[in-house]
Amino acid sequence: MAQVGIFGAGWVGLVTGACFAELGHEVVIRDVVPAKIDALKSGAVPFHEADVPELLERNRERLTFTLDVNEIAKCEFLFICVDTPPTHSGDADLSRVWTVIDELPELSGHPIVVMKSTVPVGTGDKVRHGLDVRGLGHVGYASNPEFLAEGNAVRDFMEPDRVVVGAFEEADGAAVAALYAKIDAPIVRADVNSAEMIKLAANAFLMTRISFINEIANVCEATGADVVSVAEGVGLDRRLGPHFLRAGIGYGGSCFPKDSLALKQLASNSGYHFQLLSAVIEVNELQKRRVIGKLQRHLGSLRGKKIALLGLAFKPDTDDMREAPSIVLASRLLAEGAEVRGWDPVADGSVLPRGVEIVDSIEAAVADADAAVIVTEWAQLKTLARPEIRDAMVFPLIVDGRNLLDPDEARANGFAYEGIGRPTVTTDGEPVLAGTR
Repeated sequence: MAQVGIFGAGWVGLVTGACFAELGHEVVIRDVVPAKIDALKSGAVPFHEADVPELLERNRERLTFTLDVNEIAKCEFLFICVDTPPTHSGDADLSRVWTVIDELPELSGHPIVVMKSTVPVGTGDKVRHGLDVRGLGHVGYASNPEFLAEGNAVRDFMEPDRVVVGAFEEADGAAVAALYAKIDAPIVRADVNSAEMIKLAANAFLMTRISFINEIANVCEATGADVVSVAEGVGLDRRLGPHFLRAGIGYGGSCFPKDSLALKQLASNSGYHFQLLSAVIEVNELQKRRVIGKLQRHLGSLRGKKIALLGLAFKPDTDDMREAPSIVLASRLLAEGAEVRGWDPVADGSVLPRGVEIVDSIEAAVADADAAVIVTEWAQLKTLARPEIRDAMVFPLIVDGRNLLDPDEARANGFAYEGIGRPTVTTDGEPVLAGTR
């Protein structure tokens, strides 16, 4: 078993460290935030992610949490798991990556620096040069991008579709691949630049599928088709598959928005205009705002109206609100003069704009509300369209931003219902095409 050092005790770093410990490796996780390290030493996990607390507890003897960079010097592998947020220009901010390189202690033998963070193509060449300049030519380098989905991160690590390893030296790539020997998954060996591009390209393709089905949903609304049926029929084509063909109010989170901007900027910096990705980003931004039009179609002016936003995290089973659609929706509703309440079972909503009232139950959110918007498909919302919720609302309107509910059941229970890409129905049961009211 190997000695693995992790730089960064954030979501990627902690999941990576916990899973490597589960595989039997000795793991040292280093961070620069004392409160975070103190919390981890006491057994607290700073975010909501299924199975991580259990892994940390089960492998406590193989895990060390530290502020001291020298405690990581003995490790054979040094994984960089730090944030690379977008700058104002859209480029990835690599300042934390360079901080790690600058703070590397004296290293003996042949340790390998492994880039787990998502970085632009070409970063490996620059880091390799930086290591050489620092007199660390004896230190290896490899790219090993993460493909973890929040809410399912442990499963994605332990049961991955593939493990991608890019290295300058064949032996370094083989050593990193060997860390995953207990995992049954294909190992994709590549050069460093290709490994970096695989992560960006995979996310860009997934984002394209999401924006495509949302565009189809908008056409469905204009023609009276139902995007749920359309997606089912398209997804059964074995050339296409059903994944990421669920219409909604757009993607968010820590990866997709950041990675799309980074890839677009990378292409631009290389002299290429990535037209398709530009359209994908634009569609996603506009999709979030279409909810406002749906509310206005039923309520008219939103000034003084009470709107409940149900689900604040960017997806279920996480408390992550980075780039969450709820932030855009709350901002637009407040700008329209609406009163906004927010509910989520795990996200605290602290990043929402000032003026949003955060409540601790679905019932409190919908009390005297003029509309309820399903923003995140939490399981608790599957029974939203029930009589007691209808009776608690001033106007029983549900805008289902994730097509979570059965439209017929919702309408049978007395709700006005608007989905995404689904026909709007009048009180007499006749379909209404978009723009005809």
